[in-house]
Parts: sequence; structure tokens; C-alpha cells
Amino acid sequence: MATDDEAESKGSSRSSFRNIFALGFVSFFTDVSTEMVLSLLPVFIVSLPGSGSAALGMIEGLAESLSYGMRVVSGIFSDKLRRRKIIILLGYGVSNLLKPFFAVVNNIFEAMAIRVVDRVGKGIRTAPRDALLSESVDEKRRGMAFGLHRTLDQTGAILGPLAASFLMYVTGLTIRGVFWLSLIPGVAALLVLFFFVQERVAISRRRFKMLAGIQEALKGDFLILLLIVGVFSLGAFNYSFVLLNASEAGFDYRVIPIFYALINLSHTLIAIPSGVLSDKIGKESVLVIGYGSFLAAAFSLFFFPRNYYAVFLIALIFGAYDGIANTVGRALIPKYAGNSLRGTAYGLYYLVVGLCFLIANITVGALWQSYGPSTAAAYSITLASVSIIGMILFIKQQKSTHIQ
Repeated sequence: MATDDEAESKGSSRSSFRNIFALGFVSFFTDVSTEMVLSLLPVFIVSLPGSGSAALGMIEGLAESLSYGMRVVSGIFSDKLRRRKIIILLGYGVSNLLKPFFAVVNNIFEAMAIRVVDRVGKGIRTAPRDALLSESVDEKRRGMAFGLHRTLDQTGAILGPLAASFLMYVTGLTIRGVFWLSLIPGVAALLVLFFFVQERVAISRRRFKMLAGIQEALKGDFLILLLIVGVFSLGAFNYSFVLLNASEAGFDYRVIPIFYALINLSHTLIAIPSGVLSDKIGKESVLVIGYGSFLAAAFSLFFFPRNYYAVFLIALIFGAYDGIANTVGRALIPKYAGNSLRGTAYGLYYLVVGLCFLIANITVGALWQSYGPSTAAAYSITLASVSIIGMILFIKQQKSTHIQ
């Protein structure tokens, strides 16, 4: 029976990084499209009849949790089929072709339907894409590869909100008009994916069994890691509440995308350095730094809610957290999963994050609406603190095991 190392896909270092760049530019164009929409979506949804911050939390939590749940299914099937690209193409196609239809939404139910299907598309593509990324480089450069991909991804996430603000200020385009124009970069992403991304799935001689694969992946240190990540995710509000805080601080809706751009700028600047650092000192240790950054953002929100000047600081710190956690967290998973179960492991990781994310955003939204942002931030501070302690103990346990 072939070992995992023997099953590694073959290819030169140069061709491997061409694949990283190709996938990076797919994410770049997708994020230009996505963030043109998402930078305006919280304000747009809250403005719909019968909506509010609680409805926003419900929509975001439901959409993202279904997205994360779908990642288990797509990850498992990409392991079973030993083909990742076709599943990735399906996921990007669903999202990039559907988002512009926010332009015809008139109530929260229509908004929820489009948001959910859009995020299901993201769920379909994410686990197979991350598995394909991890299979394109070896372990020693995986943090840098994920950092590079994340940087290209977030560069698009910076340009998207800036494009939205520019189009509204300079051309007088409405929010719905921006939604329609998001189709152009979305189609560009699909073309890059179809023509330039290469299949690099590892060859495995093991017969794949779905339930056995889940049971094999979901044990030992990987299970402990998922528990820690789950506790953190239970309190991790998403970017929507950072933008909502800016809106409640008194900023015009046309300026809100600028704050989203600040989040993404901070995210972009930290992605490669955090990935490289994780290759040197350990991915678990850098993940603690990411969790600590979120804790700092939550404390800032707790002490300075709706503060006209603090919103800039909160956006920058939140972006740093997001950049570290998304880069290093994704690069960490292959350490605890063999090649034949890599898609499955990514799917399980995203399922735990997604289910906890649903609880987090519904809870934060309800606390925010009923008691204000400081109370919502206190909830997040508590769970982030517990998860940081848990991760530090996990790192110590890992070190003591290696010594023995």
C-alpha cells in the first residue's frame, strides 16, 4: 500500500507555484466581484422593509453555516472522485453568476435566498480548492503558498469596495447598479479558472470509503484542534458588524465600503508575513497571534462602541485577525490529515467553523440589537479568551509529545 508521501502529486516547483498564482487570480477576480457587493450588503439589507441588525445576523449566520456545511460534502466528493477542478468550477460559477441578482431584491426573504445560494457556491468550491492548493506545494512552503494565495485574494477584496465607492461617487451609480456591474470580474474569474488552473490531486491507491474516511480523519490531535477552533468560532462575529458599527457611528453609506477596504488592506498586508512566520515558528503559535488580534478588536469595540474615530482602529485590527486566521488556519489542516483525506479534513474543519459561526452571528446580532455593541463584544471576548488558553495548552501538549 502506498504511503502518503508516495502518493504526493508530482511536478516541478515552478509549475506548482504557477498553479498557486492561477488559483490566486481566480480568487482575485472573484473577490473584486464579491466585495463590490458585500461592502454594501449590510447597509442594503438593514434598509429593507422589516429588517434590522438581528435580521442581518440571521441571514449572515444561516448563509455562512450552510456554506461551511457544504464544504464537508464537496471535500469528501473531491477525495472520492480524485478530481477537484470541476467541483471548484461549479462552486465559483454558482456564486459569480448569482450575486448580481441582489439588484432585484425587494425584501429580506429574497436577500436571504440569494445570499444563501451564493454562500453554498462558496461552500462547494472551498474545501477542494484548499486541498488543491496544499497539493501544489510541499509542507515546508505551505504557509507561504497560502499566504500568497490569500494576498491575491484580498487584493481583489481591497479593489472591490474601492470600485463600489468610486462608481457611486463619480458616476452616480446606485447600490443596485453596483450589484449588476459585479458580474464583469466574476466572469473573468471563471475564465482564468477554466483555462489556467491545473488538476494536481494526489494519486492514492487506497479505496475511499466515505464514513470510514470521516472516522479516520476525526480523531486524535485533529479532533482537539477542531474543539479549540469551535470554541473560538462560537464568539467570532464577522466583518458585517464592523461595518454596522461604522454606520451607527455616523458615516455616510457611500463611505462604508472604505472601511471594508481597510479591513481587506490590513488582511492583505499580514497574509504573506503570517504564512512565512508560521513555516518558521509553527502554525499553531501564529494562530494564537491571530486569535489575540480578534480579542484586541473585540476589546476596542467593547470600550469604544460607535466611536467616530475608533472605527478605523477596529477595522484595521479586525483585518489583521482575519488575515492571520484565514491564512494560517487553512495551512495548518494538512498537518493533521493524509493526502487521501485532505479534502475530507478541510470539509470537517469548515463544518465546525460554520455551525459555530451561525450561533456566533445570531447571538451577536441579538445582543447588539437588544443591549448594544458593548454587550455583544463582551460575549466575543469571553470565548476568544477561552480558545486562546486552549490553543496554548494544545501547543504545550504537542511539544511534550515530540520530546517523548
